[in-house]
Amino acid sequence: MKKFNPVKTDPAKTSLLEAFDNSFPQRNYLIIHHANEFTSVCPKTGQPDFGVITISYIAQKKCVELKSLKFYLQSFRNEGIFYENVINRILDDLVGLLKPKWMEVKGEFTPRGGLNSTVIAVHGKMKQ
Repeated sequence: MKKFNPVKTDPAKTSLLEAFDNSFPQRNYLIIHHANEFTSVCPKTGQPDFGVITISYIAQKKCVELKSLKFYLQSFRNEGIFYENVINRILDDLVGLLKPKWMEVKGEFTPRGGLNSTVIAVHGKMKQ
C-alpha cells in the first residue's frame, strides 16, 4: 500500500481568522454556525473526508467574522488530519481568537466503511 503524505498542519492558518466586537457582551446569547460542506483528507488513506461542522458559542468580547471562518475551514480541504484532531484544532484556534464564555465544536462526518463518526469538543461551562 502506498503511503499517503498529507499536508502538514500550518500554524499560520489561524491568521485567516478575524473577529469583531460583540455589541452585547453583558448578555448570554447563543451563536451557532453550520459549515455543511467541510472537507479534509484521511491521513492514513488519502481519501477525502466530508462532514458538517457546527460551531456554537456564547461570546464574551469578540465574535468570529464569517467570511474569515469560511476561508479558515476551507483551508483544511487538502490537509491530512483525523476527525478528532481537526475538531479539537478548530476549538483551540477559535477559543484563542475569541476567548468565549463557552464554546462547542461538533463534527458529524459522513459514513466510511459503514461507520458514522461524531466528534464534540467543548470549552468552558454553559451557564443558563
